[in-house]
Amino acid sequence: MNGSGICDINLAKPELKKLLKNHGTDLVKQEEIMSRSLIIRDLKAEIPVIQGGMGVGVSLAGLAGAVAKCGGIGIISTAQIGYQDPEFDQHPIESNLKAIKTQISRAKEIAEGGIVGVNIMVATKRYEDYVRAAAEAGADLIISGAGLPVSLPGFIGSSGAKIAPIVSSLKSASVVCRLWDRKYSRCPDLVVIEGPKAGGHLGFSLEELGRIQEEDYETEIKEIIELVGQYSKKYQYHIPVVVAGGIYDGKDMKHMLELGADGVQVATRFVTTWECDASQAYKDAYLRAGKDEIQIVKSPVGMPGRAIRNSFIRKMEEQAVQKEEAISGAPHNRKCHQCLEKCNPSEIPYCITDALINAVKGNTEHGLVFCGANAWRAENMEHVSDIMKEFSEYL
Repeated sequence: MNGSGICDINLAKPELKKLLKNHGTDLVKQEEIMSRSLIIRDLKAEIPVIQGGMGVGVSLAGLAGAVAKCGGIGIISTAQIGYQDPEFDQHPIESNLKAIKTQISRAKEIAEGGIVGVNIMVATKRYEDYVRAAAEAGADLIISGAGLPVSLPGFIGSSGAKIAPIVSSLKSASVVCRLWDRKYSRCPDLVVIEGPKAGGHLGFSLEELGRIQEEDYETEIKEIIELVGQYSKKYQYHIPVVVAGGIYDGKDMKHMLELGADGVQVATRFVTTWECDASQAYKDAYLRAGKDEIQIVKSPVGMPGRAIRNSFIRKMEEQAVQKEEAISGAPHNRKCHQCLEKCNPSEIPYCITDALINAVKGNTEHGLVFCGANAWRAENMEHVSDIMKEFSEYL
């Protein structure tokens, strides 16, 4: 997408153009092979890059639509997606369900035929309602993690939405595939492997994060790809596998493709784009962050996550040691925003919804700024089109 908002990536390399010109009846097949398109059943992304969902409010229609327009797959995060609605404080879930439809519609207008999906956390309160809302709103793809989406196939109806679990281990991939196969007589349309370098809430324990080696995890990736391949054979269509977590540039993508992945999911790199839906102050936090300022934190709901160290985290750590009242006030006075199923407002040290909304609005020193392990690599603001062009050049 150039300065005027028009995506001008030339997707076909000169050598690919020449090859296709010299082949008659197999043009479509040759193009798929040579361009390394990401094929998810009847969906085709010219560049095998899925923009990862980022909440709260970081990846909405603006970012997702821009990525989709430029040949990738744009993903809207449904986590507290309606936070800007005037009724959000009083009716958070209703505001979110309404915003799902609005944001998908806006993203599709921007995408002009590109693929637009959503990311919905299994841990979301009233998860089923969010999935049904996204499917009814016309989401092309529903990606679901933060728990195993074992019931996801039962919620999409006849919408035609493609569905994809996020897994972090061979065990979790095996559980999801086996349960979907047994209960629904189907398999995933896509599988996302999210590694330990991802941002936000992570699918690993603190102990696992401390001992996982990159080489060992690449073996895990290959084993998951092999497992998914078995289900591809059973159902007689290819189930693509994409890898997420620590993918920042074209070289990272190329390495994963060489490992056998069909594509990659990238989130952190897209935060410092002009099209990203977060405030500029949020993006500036990435641009200022040093490698040693990115750390693992414990979410108030018990899951480990990765974020940029700031005043908020330091204060949180101090209060954890001193066992004083929570950052946002006494627990019994805190308003619950109905975000996560297992959150108990009377027991948590702070409200993660408030912390994430503060951050995305620009009050970053009083908020939680989630990020991936490579956020420190961001040096300047970019356009989505420039990033997508870079990835296309490594195909």
